[in-house]
Amino acid sequence: MAKVSSQDLGTQPIGKLLIKQAVPASIGILVMSLNILVDTIFVGNWIGATAIAAINVVLPVSFFIAALGMSIGIGGSSIISRALGGDKTEKALKTFGNQITLTLLFTVTLVVFGLYYVDAIIPAFGGKGTIFEPAKIYYKIVLYGVPFLALCMMGNTVIRAEGKPKFAMYAMMIPSVGNLVLDYVFINLMGYGMEGAAWATTASYLLCFVFILWFFASKNSELKIKFSHFGLQKNIVKEIGSLGFVTLARQAVVSITYLFMNNILYDLGGETSVTSYAIVGRMLMFALFPVFGITQGFLPIAGFNYGAAKFLRVRLVINTAIKYAVILASMIFVLLMVFPEAITRLFTHDAEVIKETPSAMRWVFAATPIIAIQLIGAAYFQAIGKAIPALLLTLTRQGFFFIPLILILPIFYGELGVWMSFPISDVLATIVTAYYLNKEIKSTLTIKPVEKE
Repeated sequence: MAKVSSQDLGTQPIGKLLIKQAVPASIGILVMSLNILVDTIFVGNWIGATAIAAINVVLPVSFFIAALGMSIGIGGSSIISRALGGDKTEKALKTFGNQITLTLLFTVTLVVFGLYYVDAIIPAFGGKGTIFEPAKIYYKIVLYGVPFLALCMMGNTVIRAEGKPKFAMYAMMIPSVGNLVLDYVFINLMGYGMEGAAWATTASYLLCFVFILWFFASKNSELKIKFSHFGLQKNIVKEIGSLGFVTLARQAVVSITYLFMNNILYDLGGETSVTSYAIVGRMLMFALFPVFGITQGFLPIAGFNYGAAKFLRVRLVINTAIKYAVILASMIFVLLMVFPEAITRLFTHDAEVIKETPSAMRWVFAATPIIAIQLIGAAYFQAIGKAIPALLLTLTRQGFFFIPLILILPIFYGELGVWMSFPISDVLATIVTAYYLNKEIKSTLTIKPVEKE
């Protein structure tokens, strides 16, 4: 493998560079999403439909804690990308050391808190009735592995900031493949049920952590930190926090959304509706993998070139990323509109779930072709270190539009109102993001009159 330098982010042609960054990211997200998807299929077929709902209850809690790692990772990686672009290597090293320290402090504290209040947390997120016991089993075991997952999510973003997308892809693939193999062994062969599903997930997080640790210890990484870099530095912590809070706020809103959705759907349609939402949620993670991959590939390119004041390249990567993502999102839209029932049957044989889910899936993905604008727009402000607009645009869809809609529309339309909220919030968020992104491009990225490509 040819040695890749972070400096390539500022010199290679944008189209080629975006593909080089986005394809490994997309493959990594695809494998990770397939892991979640197949894991759900295994659980649904080998344990039962209620187990799918149980995992869906646990995900927002465990993912929120793990998202601390991603938040610290993305916040710090924005600093690292711009520092490397501006030849400030020492700042990049201190930032990475501070990321590790912060991730460990926060995630371990929250895991202890989460385990202590387990009996209150699970019902709050919709784990009621027959869902409670399997959810509790899964929750307690998975939480042990969450600090490792957080470190992996943090490390993965730093690997991308170094311009090493293939290694970031491997880091995402290893736990996914490991989880599927262990699922088969623990659930199907050994008959451990929910405990087997949980231990397979936790062990997969550990596998990922081992790989991330190897990468940064090897010659493949440019970031060779020393013990002194782990000491928290106020200005770096503040900058990581302001930028990372964008990602954390997004995940917090996702967790709150799960809380509302699981409870609202349980009241409207019982366990069947919660299971339908779990299936649709898996498809949201899986089907949009190429769009998320382009967004991940876009971040280090935009950050590096902004830090190097190569504004024409920043404009070009924005336009290219949106164009590629819209095309891919439109293809996904067609597939999901045509085959929702066939997709649902992969997860379960429950007749009621199969009857309800296809219609819900069509509503949820109705505005898919335009979501690329919202994702790339919000990511741009995070990449260049503008925390407040990044935060506001990130929260626009779910925080400002979606949550109010799912509280209001069901009053008039019942369960249909819940599903209608998805495309309406997508359209509104895209309009707002497009306006502010266009305004930013015109005001900021035309400042430099002469620039070499």
